Amino acid sequence: MKFSPFALVLVTLLSFNFSIAQNQDSKRPNVVLVFIDDEGYGDVGVYGATGFETPHIDQLAAKGTRFTNYYSAQPVCSASRAGLMTGCYPNRIGFSGALFPRHEIGLNKDELTMAEMFKEQDYKTACFGKWHMGWQKEFLPLQHGFDEFVGLPYSNDMWPHDSATGEHLSAEKNRAKFPDLPIIEGNKTIAYVKSLKDQDKLTTLYTEKAVDFINRNANEPFFLYVPHTMGHIPLGVSDKFRGKSEQGLYGDVMMEIDWSVGEIDKALKQNGIADNTIFIFTTDNGPWLNFGNHAGSSGGLREGKTTSWEGGQRVPFIIRWPGKTPEGTVSDKLACAVDLLPTFAAITNGKLSDNKIDGVDISPLWKGQFSETPRNTILYYHGKNNLNGVRKGNWKLVLPHTYSSYNTEPGNDGKGGKRIKTVVEQPELYNMMRDPGERYNVIAYHPEKVKELMLEVEKARKALGDLNVGIERGTENREIGKL
Repeated sequence: MKFSPFALVLVTLLSFNFSIAQNQDSKRPNVVLVFIDDEGYGDVGVYGATGFETPHIDQLAAKGTRFTNYYSAQPVCSASRAGLMTGCYPNRIGFSGALFPRHEIGLNKDELTMAEMFKEQDYKTACFGKWHMGWQKEFLPLQHGFDEFVGLPYSNDMWPHDSATGEHLSAEKNRAKFPDLPIIEGNKTIAYVKSLKDQDKLTTLYTEKAVDFINRNANEPFFLYVPHTMGHIPLGVSDKFRGKSEQGLYGDVMMEIDWSVGEIDKALKQNGIADNTIFIFTTDNGPWLNFGNHAGSSGGLREGKTTSWEGGQRVPFIIRWPGKTPEGTVSDKLACAVDLLPTFAAITNGKLSDNKIDGVDISPLWKGQFSETPRNTILYYHGKNNLNGVRKGNWKLVLPHTYSSYNTEPGNDGKGGKRIKTVVEQPELYNMMRDPGERYNVIAYHPEKVKELMLEVEKARKALGDLNVGIERGTENREIGKL
């Protein structure tokens, strides 16, 4: 059979274009994960923020997918981050609450982290921001898969200063015996945060480090994790944004966080790699409401940080993945921070450890397959190992437990208000579709739903335990790292 010269040229061009398309489709995507501290569900423009604007984050949502039922792993700093990094409910790996400088525990070396999964695939990896999974060398990022780290080892209020005034505390007033707050590069302390003015520099510092990392690694796959210190108190903001919002200092901080997202995105575009980068924006837990005007907004959800009500764990989540996530879409499917590790592994053909994890692959939702339901349930664990509630579909069963409520007068200008010890004495049932604010307990009207959700409760208690009812940790739970 003979072909005309024109036909041969056409076949050659088609083969060449198909080969390019194959190569582009098989190229592993970069991943940028921006992780904010104590930012509530209502602190982003597209989630209903008022008093300030977040145009760069809103643009991510306009070009990608916004989730409305995404949950942090737990409603408090260290546990939330451990769940994100390992794909486990934090109590499964021994994490609870927030680690302090006095603690001699941290992330166990036997847990596979997100960074290690990427590193095994020759990704360049970096963390710029707040770590908070152990401050001693063996627990720091470089020992858990990151090539580079610049940031704080724990929360920015764990320092020997008054977080409202910046006054250095005397030994008598520094009851927690906090040491100077270090800025660490790699494994070494390079400076200390000694004043509120030093806090003002942190967002810009992390952003500049992130942009520099992108510029240096634009020609090879990378994983960039930016866990911002803000908006944890004490709030800090540069002169670029101080006094710019209607809401005050907290709004200024959110505007600078938005600027940071814009700077990182600009670096991706200038290097021509934005179209091959998964860009995610989310937060570690809900707002610390007792700090009043220095706290964020739960967007009408009940309570905030450290509680198992929706305001404590339901947080913003936005993903842009050009050519994959459909633009300007919203997903109401359940998802959790523990899902990110297995999802990244599925997308990049990465390997997971043999350890039991709790996350599931939610990549179909990232690709616009909204009819899929990768996750059916969310477990609300808190404290050492307390199961406070279970959600399945649109229903949430709140179990008897004790918590500190924000239903009192908050503090102001960096001073925290008191909280009220509150007891949930009997199980309560809420319809999340009709009542996301958890205002109306409908347990008397839906005994069949209670029975259905109690099956999930018993599964969780068998697998992970529940100290609320005296059940010890499950046999597949693992230990936190110890010195």
